[in-house]
Amino acid sequence: MTETAQTYLALYPDHHHETIVLGELLNKGGAAGKIYRDASHPKSVAKIYHEREKSETNRQKLEAMLQNRPNIPTIPYKGKEYIQIAWPTALLEDHQGYCVGYLMPEIETKEAISLDHLMQKAVRQKLGISERYIDRVFAAYNVTSVVAALHACGHYIVDLKPANVSIYKNTKLVALFDCDGFSIQGENNARYPAEYVSEEYIYPEGMTQTCQQMGEEQDKFALAVIIFKLLNEGIHPFSGAPRKNDNMLSIQERIAGYHYAYGMWPDSYQAPHPYSIHDYFDKTTMNMFERAFTKGAERPTALEWQNQLEYILKHLKQCKKDHNHAYFTPKGCGLCMVKEKFKANIESYKKQQEEAHTVRGMDIKTIETEDIALKQQNKEQLNLLLQKGYYAFVGIYLLFFAFLYKICALFADELRYLGIYLQLLLMLGIAVGVDKVLRMAAHYFPPAKNATWHSMLRIYAFICIIVAYIAVNGFSAAIFTLTP
Repeated sequence: MTETAQTYLALYPDHHHETIVLGELLNKGGAAGKIYRDASHPKSVAKIYHEREKSETNRQKLEAMLQNRPNIPTIPYKGKEYIQIAWPTALLEDHQGYCVGYLMPEIETKEAISLDHLMQKAVRQKLGISERYIDRVFAAYNVTSVVAALHACGHYIVDLKPANVSIYKNTKLVALFDCDGFSIQGENNARYPAEYVSEEYIYPEGMTQTCQQMGEEQDKFALAVIIFKLLNEGIHPFSGAPRKNDNMLSIQERIAGYHYAYGMWPDSYQAPHPYSIHDYFDKTTMNMFERAFTKGAERPTALEWQNQLEYILKHLKQCKKDHNHAYFTPKGCGLCMVKEKFKANIESYKKQQEEAHTVRGMDIKTIETEDIALKQQNKEQLNLLLQKGYYAFVGIYLLFFAFLYKICALFADELRYLGIYLQLLLMLGIAVGVDKVLRMAAHYFPPAKNATWHSMLRIYAFICIIVAYIAVNGFSAAIFTLTP
């Protein structure tokens, strides 16, 4: 008997059993097993495990799944039945009594795509998927409702990420596979753990845990990440624009450090993605993301998210500028904002590219190498001349104020005749003049732009003026004492 004609005993949860015959091989599957068509039932497929040695472990987990089935119904739409979850319907035994796999409903994989494909505009356009924003919100709602139904039974997906969730292209309903990899709740508090978990979706506290130890908190975190990405054009809530380039962290490292850049308070490590529309979300949604991604907060449950997304779907407003867009609040359409911002950035980039061909309005191609070298040489000579001129100016300045008291001594009688008050006004006038001269020097001489050096020159001039004032009036040192 060939492999495709292999027969097995199907054991159903209502305790009846029947022999089934394997049909064609549909999928070689992953690490766990292969997928075959069930020749006995046209809408059923069989998963046959690679390792028969895990028979007893597989049996216990599958029996728990059969006895604790989540309420995730098949959805009829336009004459078709859309199966949302490939949950086991019967356990399969071989002729030796080993548990070798299980039966499950067949999902039309050709009609389903990875949830990843819904998040990027370029991929949506390539696959011919609707650009309507409300469809992505509806997909988020459907994913959340499935997760909420699983949690109601005590089951957790654990390895919850867009690549492991499929949706139907036309309806945006969920198509969930490989449910035997979930963390399953059995009778008497028995737990049959998951075996895999993926980076970029591991909650911060789970960094020190194995996937066998993870449960609802892991699902709540990963679900919030998926919702954020669906609502925000594929942007991960822990991605952003790092404020410094000397310490680039991976997404999982940013998660471990709680570097959520879209919350109420700025993150120390990174700023939000420039094309994020999170500021246009409604307040309740923003608060729920805050709870999901910040340290010490109680994460929203899947049921909370389901109720919130249902509310959003009922209150989204269609954009008047673009019928594919929708918005949450009176702030307006975030998608239009991003579109205009992107357009402006493209125009700015084009302008920069055009300006790169000119230097001060001159075409680069018309500027000869010799001309550039000559201009550079002339500029250096001018700078050297200005530097020498400045040093000459400083020398004259220092000498003038050093001998100011002697100059004033030549006119001592006239100055004393003016009186001390007019002399003080004259000193003030000289100080103002000095300040103007230094400012003019800073304008004409590049070396004179050192503010500290110029402050010292002003102080020097002021001291010399005081000395000259004292010398002219013949004041003794006694004027500086505080007592007679």
